Amino acid sequence: MKHIKLVILLLLGAVVVSCQKDFLEPVPSSGITSANYYTTADEVETAVINMYDGIQGVNSTDPDDNHGVQNEFYLTEMRSDNTRTKSQEGEAAQFESYNVAATNGIVSNYYASFYNVIFRANVVLANLGVVEDPKAAAKFEAEAKFVRAYAYFNLVRLFGDIPLIDRVITPSDTDVQFTRVATSSIYELIESDLTTAIAGLDNTYKTRASKAAAQALLAKVYLTEGNYLPAQNLCEDIINTGSFGLMDNFNDVFYSELNKEIIFAIGYLASPSSDSEYFSAEWMNGVGRSSGVNYVTSDAVGALDASGGDRTQYSYRIDPFQTSQNQVAKYFPNGDSGGADGKTFANDPTTAGNDWIVLRYADVLLMHVEAIMAGANETSNGAALTSFQKVRNRAGLTTPVTSVTKDDLLLERRVELAFENHRLFDLIRFGKAESVLSAYSANNGYGYTSSDLLLPIPQNEINISKGLMKQNPGY
Repeated sequence: MKHIKLVILLLLGAVVVSCQKDFLEPVPSSGITSANYYTTADEVETAVINMYDGIQGVNSTDPDDNHGVQNEFYLTEMRSDNTRTKSQEGEAAQFESYNVAATNGIVSNYYASFYNVIFRANVVLANLGVVEDPKAAAKFEAEAKFVRAYAYFNLVRLFGDIPLIDRVITPSDTDVQFTRVATSSIYELIESDLTTAIAGLDNTYKTRASKAAAQALLAKVYLTEGNYLPAQNLCEDIINTGSFGLMDNFNDVFYSELNKEIIFAIGYLASPSSDSEYFSAEWMNGVGRSSGVNYVTSDAVGALDASGGDRTQYSYRIDPFQTSQNQVAKYFPNGDSGGADGKTFANDPTTAGNDWIVLRYADVLLMHVEAIMAGANETSNGAALTSFQKVRNRAGLTTPVTSVTKDDLLLERRVELAFENHRLFDLIRFGKAESVLSAYSANNGYGYTSSDLLLPIPQNEINISKGLMKQNPGY
């Protein structure tokens, strides 16, 4: 973990803080060691905010910077049948062709970035003793455990067995850093952390952890494990609060930020550039760290055209310069349309302020259907039909449904949540990844095999572990 070791050393010497739009923005400090900095609740809160800064990532062109969630679409959407590169060139094209190398820098960056997020969460947990107010301490613990669970849930689904680091470690703790533990142990920690988070949080924030965010994330964890009744109960807890709802206009979900549909989002600001994001510019081609990535596949276009309803016009658009190609339209930088030429934006598109939505209410409604279905191929349960119909009604698809099959639900999730990094995980959770991705790969001349459902452990981790870490099969 070369990157992680470096970050640990840096963070032990200084405290880095973030600017988020709907919570406290503390003043940065420097030249303060971890041994003497955390003495008050306010100081611990800077470490809390620093966790979200880690997820947000650094907007830069330096491949060694931790880019947080900004690289996630490569590892998720571009390994599904939803998106690809424009020209099938470069390191990015490894994802769509199912030919990811263990030396892939994007994979390495994501792995290091999210272990750095875990480190930041562990820093908060290690310093709760200085918080005199028990309520404040419980809230900080809940936030840190939500963030740690979120990071681990992403990592375990992408890499399988991984190191479990539940405390602050130093670079000398190689036995912890490089010992891969069973996924079941990772899920035990995730469940425990989210249970604590649910007990200690309310629904004050949308770009910080909340009770509903912890409930929704735990529901998805349970669905992944096939634990359906607890998942159903968690979804119904969120639904019954009355605190969330579907936006009337689908487009407003993405450009009316912090709206009633948002449960948890990663906050970005167009200024300063350190709090902005670049990935929406990359999707518009020719701007950002890369270009022509996350382009929409013909498979996804076909699904949206046939089943998207009102969502289709807001989900993709034809590339203005190459009309045989299609671009993601949910995240125009800063909400700009891109102008007539597709590249002219009112502001610098590489410093966009679009929040990245992690959990939203439509996802919860569809998870509710999935939980009630409980692994069966079909359901006509009234509560499931109600949740399913609400999502379709918003899309203008108002014909009443009398039953929902697993394929219906998977399709509805695809067109509702297209390009929001859910598709690959949905295919795996529904048990459809092997059949869908094999057919998709064969149709496009790609090289998918079952081992491609997991990413390789970054080769630099294997190298510096000195034989402690073993690679995933197929790499």
